[in-house]
Amino acid sequence: MTEIEKYYSFLDIDKIERSELRKILNAAIEMKRDLKGGIRQKLMKDRHLGMIFEKSSTRTRVSFEVAMNQLGGSSVVLTTGDSQLGRGEPISDTARVLSRYVDVLMIRTFRHETLIELAEYATVPVINGLTDYSHPCQVMADIMTIEERLGDIEGKLVAWVGDCNNMANTWTQAAETLGFHLHISCPEELSPPSRQSEFVKFFVDPKKAVAGAHCVTTDTWISMGDVEGAEYKCALLSKGYQVNDDLMALADKQAIFLHCLPAHRGEEVAASVIDGAQSAVWDEAENRLHIQKAILLWCFKLL
Repeated sequence: MTEIEKYYSFLDIDKIERSELRKILNAAIEMKRDLKGGIRQKLMKDRHLGMIFEKSSTRTRVSFEVAMNQLGGSSVVLTTGDSQLGRGEPISDTARVLSRYVDVLMIRTFRHETLIELAEYATVPVINGLTDYSHPCQVMADIMTIEERLGDIEGKLVAWVGDCNNMANTWTQAAETLGFHLHISCPEELSPPSRQSEFVKFFVDPKKAVAGAHCVTTDTWISMGDVEGAEYKCALLSKGYQVNDDLMALADKQAIFLHCLPAHRGEEVAASVIDGAQSAVWDEAENRLHIQKAILLWCFKLL
């Protein structure tokens, strides 16, 4: 990748300069304020977003479609079931062709390598809508939510409880890039290769991870498409890794709870937490729209 390609494509948080991430966050907050005040800037007029879905979606699809519409552009959706990707067309060929039709591409896929190959062969910006390795759009919306509720995330403590999945990977990237502290708690059997640093610490005991945290967050115990070993993983995580009232009581008094959704009440989170006073989940979901708009504008150097 050249420096220009890195700048235009939104692939992973750790591939983007801290100052550029701040531009995106600040723009998202400003555009949310403008939208509430009835102001819409058609900065993407006559531009078209192509969206490729190998994984099903609610928030990613709707937020990107509405984002493009509010910015004055349009979008087209492709799934493996209604495109040649489902019949084995190489992603490199798809990238070359779609680049002739649209101005920007977003992909929600399984293999991270698919995203990288799309970006390599596309001649338009590419946005990571989710892979099995990372989910940067979601974590950017989460950080936006934290900053709305609690102020600048720098120096704050975020506690991740559950599986060390794509969300945990992305939180790690964000902590090391933006300078906040991240505690990840999961069973020892599910721990990733050690990546502890000045900003990232791993804990087997979720109580130690959550103590004093400004934000507690989690995800479903079984990620989409993660079938192999699902029962084993659930059995491990069910032994103390649910975010419930007792666990939240150990966090900072002003702590908020986040979940990228969809949620399974009674498994990774208690209903009393996700539906309780500390939950910022619905603001978090709404903020996907605003962060998506900011990312789209960033891709075209319009921030």
